[in-house]
Amino acid sequence: MRLTILALAALAANPLAAETFRWASTTDPQTMDPHAVSSAPVLGFLNNVYEGLVRRGKDMTIEPALATGWEPLGADGWRFTLREGVTFHGGEAFTAEYVLFSYERAASEASDVASWFAPVSAVEIVDDFTIDFLTTAPNPIFPDSIANFMILDKGWAEANGAALPAKDSETFATLNANGTGAFQLVERAPDLKTVLVPFEGWWDTPEHNITRAEFTPIQNSATAVAALLSGDIDLINPVPIQDAARVGAGDRATVFQGIEARVIMLGIGHEAETLKYGADAGAPNPFRDVRVREAVAKAINVDAILATIMRGAAEPASQLVSPAMRGFSAAQAERPAFDPEGARALLAEAGYPDGFAFGLKCPNDRYLNDEAVCQAVTGMLAQVGLSAELDAMPVSTYWPELRADNFDMYLLGWSPGTFDAEHPIRFLAHTPEGNLGTWNFGGYSNAEIDAMLPTIQSELDEAARQTMLDRAAKILQDEVAYVPLYVQPLVWGAGSGITLTQRPDNFVILRWITLPTG
Repeated sequence: MRLTILALAALAANPLAAETFRWASTTDPQTMDPHAVSSAPVLGFLNNVYEGLVRRGKDMTIEPALATGWEPLGADGWRFTLREGVTFHGGEAFTAEYVLFSYERAASEASDVASWFAPVSAVEIVDDFTIDFLTTAPNPIFPDSIANFMILDKGWAEANGAALPAKDSETFATLNANGTGAFQLVERAPDLKTVLVPFEGWWDTPEHNITRAEFTPIQNSATAVAALLSGDIDLINPVPIQDAARVGAGDRATVFQGIEARVIMLGIGHEAETLKYGADAGAPNPFRDVRVREAVAKAINVDAILATIMRGAAEPASQLVSPAMRGFSAAQAERPAFDPEGARALLAEAGYPDGFAFGLKCPNDRYLNDEAVCQAVTGMLAQVGLSAELDAMPVSTYWPELRADNFDMYLLGWSPGTFDAEHPIRFLAHTPEGNLGTWNFGGYSNAEIDAMLPTIQSELDEAARQTMLDRAAKILQDEVAYVPLYVQPLVWGAGSGITLTQRPDNFVILRWITLPTG
């Protein structure tokens, strides 16, 4: 209740300057809990409400947030000096106690972001505004790795039964929020509308003129485009590729276009003993054979997908990160050539001359043209005898299906939060154990990859580190751990006169948006 009263007071303070910003996307954030779901819709939205020790600027570089500075503790970790005079939306004063609580919450088994803290051995409060993150080895990328680590109010969380996050159920923090960010939550109706207003007590200087921000999920792309062009919505993300030229042609909207950090790929059920879907359900799992996985890669005509479905706006991908990311392996820059005859030969060699049937899971509201891409993939695989039973669904249903191992193959997009090639190795390629491999749904496992990860995280010599990343990229390609397809494009549409910053992580940062007045 106190948050609502504060929000209404903030609106009343500027009744004549009110500028309501309305934006829409295909995916509603699954939760308002920043430790419960590690997905871009959640983390991107909540970057407007919660803050961490550091944040990314307009150019994606790390800059101070709730920490004013940080320094390495030799080889033992990092010391953060905290910002004084910060208050939460509920009025509580920020200190190191809240950082320690949020770390313990985010690093717990109940959290979906626990792998961010895999290198951390302990967190120690030095004083109210100094805190040490101790690591098991030198970790030069640690500040980058926690750019989306968000700080909660300990008393608020504990008093409301939300001391721990909930991945698959609800707590008070699922529908409510109490951060220190530029905006505060005043209304949350999942899948309908979420409303934010500026936090008048924010420690930083606002660069926006928004006094009310309303988010509405709109799955139908034609509806979203019509709402933008009619002025009912101020920003849509994404604009359908096929509509981008039309949306930007008139004087009602501007199209902002770029390349996202996200690689779209096919994930494969490596560890499953049997197939789960299709006419061959119950049969031994052919995807455990690397020749079958290689056949899948050769059967998919990525260039055709980019030319038709993506209208030339995307780039082919060969690895789990794009060429723009630190640690990309130039030595492994080539992706498998489209070779349907080679795919058939590999399948025959593996004992499947007539192919087989299996299930392909796909979201229909998460990635740009995701269902259309899966339909194209299904048709291409059929040409080499692989009959994919496509099951497309909303992302709110999709993630639980993957976590429950209800798939044979699936579509996944991955944007590295650190903008470093170590990130997908930790989340996607390490054997699932503890807080590592938490998004490795298919259970891919390689002992050399597992052994290299701590050294990749701790190596200070860039050349030696890149040698290890090159080796990791080669292993993942040789074993076809995943089938990278393309780097997703960014296509936003905004009303005429709106200024904004489009970052390659696809986060809509409200504090950088200004609306035309008058």
